Amino acid sequence: METLTMEKGYPVTIDNGHGERLTFLGRELRDGVEYIQVENQVSPGAGPPMHVHHQQHERLHILDGKMGVEVLGEQPYYLHKGESATFEAGIAHRFWNAGDTTLYCDGEIWPPHNIEYFLSEIYRSSRENGNGRPAAFDAAYLLRKYRTEFDMLGIPAFVKKVIFPVVLFLGKIRGKNKRFQNAPEAQPAR
Repeated sequence: METLTMEKGYPVTIDNGHGERLTFLGRELRDGVEYIQVENQVSPGAGPPMHVHHQQHERLHILDGKMGVEVLGEQPYYLHKGESATFEAGIAHRFWNAGDTTLYCDGEIWPPHNIEYFLSEIYRSSRENGNGRPAAFDAAYLLRKYRTEFDMLGIPAFVKKVIFPVVLFLGKIRGKNKRFQNAPEAQPAR
């Protein structure tokens, strides 16, 4: 087993301004698979919406607090200090702080692919937008570009198929896509 590489630039903490802080600690290679180690802090009631990582697995271990977990189509359940949840690639899920104190977790995502970039941009946009959601152009751009890796199930299909293309067209005319000119390429679909 290879050890955690604290590469230049790690750790990196992102904050969505609405109760979620995520720290990317570094990457490591184990048995030929790359992992990114993370820590997160989630305020009471906060947590990501129903989403799916098409290519990444995610494991979270509760260090302190109470986590609510829901897998699409199943009944929610709760985890406490010392317990863990693993979300396999392709399985839609969400989690939230189900307690009244800050939820602290550590975990890992493998293989990371573009998770750092995608979440950093979603968190930045949510913080800047001020309402807990990313700006429409940012969401449309990121979900379109990285559709082989991520999806947000809370956004209606009509919005993704009809509204988002219009938002992208108008945003590109206004130069909003320049913000993403150095975005890494998406992973091909598997």
